Formats: sequence, C-alpha cells, structure tokens
Amino acid sequence: MPELPEIEITARLLGQGVAGRTVDSVAAPGLNTVKTFRPPVQVLEAHDLTGIRRRGKVLIVDSDSGFSVLMHLMSAGRLQLFGKRASPSDRKSRLLFRLDSGEELRLREFGTHQRAWARVLETEHVERDEYLTGLGPEAWPDPPEIGPLLDSPRPLYTALRDRKVIAGIGRAWVDEILWTARLSPFKRGADLSGEEAGALRAAIVERLGGAIDHYEKTLSLPLPDKLPLPLQVHRNEGGACPRCGTTIEAVHYSDYVMCYCPREQTGGKSLRDRRLSKLLK
Repeated sequence: MPELPEIEITARLLGQGVAGRTVDSVAAPGLNTVKTFRPPVQVLEAHDLTGIRRRGKVLIVDSDSGFSVLMHLMSAGRLQLFGKRASPSDRKSRLLFRLDSGEELRLREFGTHQRAWARVLETEHVERDEYLTGLGPEAWPDPPEIGPLLDSPRPLYTALRDRKVIAGIGRAWVDEILWTARLSPFKRGADLSGEEAGALRAAIVERLGGAIDHYEKTLSLPLPDKLPLPLQVHRNEGGACPRCGTTIEAVHYSDYVMCYCPREQTGGKSLRDRRLSKLLK
C-alpha cells in the first residue's frame, strides 16, 4: 500500500503537472470506485484543476469548480498522469480525468479486487468527510509528542499503523521507523520511556522526511507503477542489518511480513512466527 511518503510525492509531482489544466471529461470505468452520486464526478468537467494535496494516505484533487475528489488508493491503486487517453480495453482503469492538453489523470488499480475509492465533495467541506475526521494527527512533518499518543497496552507495530492514532504510516515504514529507533515491534506503547518516545518521534520525522527527499531527487513525471522505496529493513529478511550486520529476521502473518533486527531491537530474541503452518508444528 502506498504510504505517506509515496502519497506525498504523488501529490507534489502530479499537482504540478495538472495545475491549470481544464478537465474535458471524466469517466469512471471502475463501477465500484466512486462512492458518491450527488454531485456526479462530471461536475469537474469544463473546470480547471488547481492542484493535488494529501491528508494521511488520501489524495485530494482540487478544481475551481468548487468541488474536490478524495481518493484512497488502498493497496493496489496508483494515480498517474499519462500523455494519452486510456484504451477502452484497459481493465486497470478506475477513474479518468481527460484534460485539454490531451493528457489524462488516471486512477488505476492492479490485481483482481476493486478496493480503491473516490468521493466527490464540496471543497469547503472536504475536512468534514467522515474518513478524514477519523484520522489521527499527521505523522509528518511535525508529529505531536509520541508518548501520550501511544500510551496504551497495544504493541508499537499495531499502534503506529492505526490511522486513528497517527495518520500515514503503514507496514513498510513502521518497520523502518522502529528499526531506526531501535525499538521492538512488540514493545507496548505504555512502556515507552521518555527517551524512547523522543527517539521514536525523531525516527518518524527522519525516515518519512528522508524518503520524501529521496523521491524529490529521483522521481519525475511520468511516475512509475512501483516507486523505488529507500528501505533498509522491510523486505530484507535474510539480509544484513545496515548498522550491525546481524541477519534481519521476520515475523510472517497470513498476508504480510514484519521485519526487524534481533540484535538491536529485541535483545537477541527471535520473535515467534504468526503463520498458521508454523503454529501447528
């Protein structure tokens, strides 16, 4: 799933690319994608796009029509700008903004599931959207003090991924953040010392901001389907820890993997695998 750094760079680059472009027409070939009906998404037609912004992992496409489109890419969606219009046979297309330049801002989704969603709202009422009002504070660029935010019995790995606690962090970057802060994924938020809470907040700012800086230097339009995530621990099971050289280990769940350095994060202890096949042995 695209997380805060990926959504942020998408908003920046695409926002620059479409600002001032007039929407000739809008089509929604993804029948389940647009969740609102009044007004229809065609309300943006014949109006200029003014930019794209981000809240948590949600993209907000603004126009001078007085309406905006909220988009959540979910796990397999991508918002990209193409130099020509999509073919009618393109089964990945979900929502298409056809621009007067001949370009097309296109929400695509890979895989067989249609989970990405979009909603049309009056721009002045965007912040009242039920999804946005349910989000916690932004993880970047200036997250609040972490200690009170995570003061609960929940493991850090779970709490940091909860959008109602803090917005924008998912599986990839929580691995990176906890490794940077040298904290166990299963340490309870309520057990954080003041020093550890400070280190965790600094790690959040460092890793998310560093990823965005990396993207600023390496990416331009057109955006690739897969962004080059600057990861050091996530997806690196069996590799060497970049700091101490210890073999990176992982906890496997049914549909995702959590990676960590046992020497620096868990005191040398290997964490129990969560796959059913392991538990039955």
